[in-house]
Amino acid sequence: MQDCTPRWYVAQTHPRAEAKAAAHLDRQGFPTYIPRYLKRRRHARRVETIAASLFPSYVFVAVDMETQRWRSIQSTVGVMQLVRNGEKPAAISSRIIEDLKNQEGELGFIQLDQRQKFRLGDKLRVIDGVFCDSLGLFDGMSDSERITILLDFLGRKIRVKLDAEFVTAA
Repeated sequence: MQDCTPRWYVAQTHPRAEAKAAAHLDRQGFPTYIPRYLKRRRHARRVETIAASLFPSYVFVAVDMETQRWRSIQSTVGVMQLVRNGEKPAAISSRIIEDLKNQEGELGFIQLDQRQKFRLGDKLRVIDGVFCDSLGLFDGMSDSERITILLDFLGRKIRVKLDAEFVTAA
């Protein structure tokens, strides 16, 4: 007796075409899953939060290899190819999909803790903004989004508050 339950596979998509590929795969009867998270983006002095794919250019697709014509996935609009192991598409554990879905919040986005953890006195490098490439020392958190660092500027230590995403460990 054959097991006729769909297994999860990974389809590589064209750049920024995950949603288009998923829509066309769903229309063909292949259930899809695109794990997404909320990403802060800066553009033209504005900060906005957008939905972004956790795995850019990839979509999870459920396929029953015994009953569905899986080769049609290869020619689906937005899809480049199924990820393979030799000639056969490489199945992934359904546990991976379950774990990703369990990390989703009530809005359906995966919750990521993107902030780095710094200790008082850690050396930091500014990676964006006016003080780009400056080195400083971690001096604390001013709120949930901004940190305070001490920069050596013109022979003096000055205290500067920056977005946490503008610094990294030196």
